[in-house]
Amino acid sequence: MSANHAAHQFELLLPWQLHAILAKRAIAYIPLGTFEWHGEHLPVGLDSLTSHGICLRTAAKDGGVVLPPHYYSVGGGHGAYPFTIIKSEPDEIEAQLNFTLQRLECFGFKLAVLFSGHFPDTQLDMIDRVAAQWNKRNTALKAFATAVNRIEGLSFGPDHAGIFETTLLAALRPDLVRLDRLKSLAEAPLPKSEDDFGEVRHDPNHPIYGVFGPDPRHFNPDEAKPLLDACVNWLVEQVRKRL
Repeated sequence: MSANHAAHQFELLLPWQLHAILAKRAIAYIPLGTFEWHGEHLPVGLDSLTSHGICLRTAAKDGGVVLPPHYYSVGGGHGAYPFTIIKSEPDEIEAQLNFTLQRLECFGFKLAVLFSGHFPDTQLDMIDRVAAQWNKRNTALKAFATAVNRIEGLSFGPDHAGIFETTLLAALRPDLVRLDRLKSLAEAPLPKSEDDFGEVRHDPNHPIYGVFGPDPRHFNPDEAKPLLDACVNWLVEQVRKRL
């Protein structure tokens, strides 16, 4: 993480630094993710790592602060997978988010961005509900909820541990992308008829077990930075529309 990005990390800032940011650009980013299986080649905290990384780069470009990422979430089809911790109900998470918004309002922030790297419908419904209910209060702080899968104009679409998430994390933390942990394409090619989101990938013996999307073994590192830049530019544009 560069010094420029660290200058926007809420937990690292001194009070005088926070006052200076508030006076210039009163935006707080709340990254959300989860602990979830992302294949043998990616870390279980990927969703939080990507949401936090995108938010930090957005703040570095457009101002504001970024809170530490949430690692608890709801929804998705990987609840029983190894090293996955996903809640069955959103109530506790919503309560925490609402309390965070209350405190951010007290501090003088004008916009809170709930940005999720974990994007099953249940998670998206939760952040949308939190933002909508908060905005009904018509207070000085406004809430905006969105997620990685809502970013428009990308060269390829979101997936779970496939080409998209592998490429995005490679732009942020290339040291955490370990394609060498997967069997090679020569050793274990997939049949051309296989659906990227087929049930067969729930089989622990599948060469890309738990991956739902295009085969990450076709990853092209040249696509990493352009993908991240497109995500950041889109989020900057959305935030500027709202503050």
